Amino acid sequence: MHSTILIQQAAAPTDDRPYSLELAPGEQAFFGRGTPGSPVDIVLDDPAVSRRAGRIVAVGDYWLLSNLSTSKTYVVENPEGGGEFVKVPPGRVGAPIPFEFSRVSLPAVDGTVSFLVFAPQQVHVPPGSADGGAATQVAYPLDQNAKYFRILVALCEPRLRDPSTSRIPTIPEIIERLRDPGLSRTAIGFHIGYLAEKKLHVKDPQGGEGKADWQRHALVSLALRFDLVTSEHLALLPVPGR
Repeated sequence: MHSTILIQQAAAPTDDRPYSLELAPGEQAFFGRGTPGSPVDIVLDDPAVSRRAGRIVAVGDYWLLSNLSTSKTYVVENPEGGGEFVKVPPGRVGAPIPFEFSRVSLPAVDGTVSFLVFAPQQVHVPPGSADGGAATQVAYPLDQNAKYFRILVALCEPRLRDPSTSRIPTIPEIIERLRDPGLSRTAIGFHIGYLAEKKLHVKDPQGGEGKADWQRHALVSLALRFDLVTSEHLALLPVPGR
């Protein structure tokens, strides 16, 4: 398997091609503003960036990021995911980054400066390779063709589109979003209860004394935490505005 890490930076004004750097496992690269006496591999020419702002170390099919700043937090996001990101605080050394495709962003004088990191395709256990014995049961047996699953996707949609929001759609908003004549307020309430009690087995954190909408919040939290619903499932919903 090709196991090098590829770092790519946008083209400089005097060049028409992005700058690229490959790291084999065990190799490292420094990034920052740099100085003549202390050069870096990835130059981020911004006065707000430290001279030696951080270090990347290639390790197999993932990589480690060290934040050598004393005051600034860096953000590593997955541009292809549903808003996934990792914050690396000042002074953090060797933070493992799990994304195959990442954008590393640093605070700058005017917004942020960034570069891209491409890791090798991660290795997964092939299906059916587990030891013999009794079959392992499915933890969350969801049917993506069922109406309850579309309701779950509609519940998760605001968080999938904007991970910073805490908004959970109400039942009337779900009715309007799905535009399905067969889904009344009572039917959607039934499906939400079915998901909570029979499919995802969520429990009221308040022991029955919390707000009535706890099921919707618990379902969204669990579904997003374990990738039961991802941005790819948004295709199951009607196109917004049509």
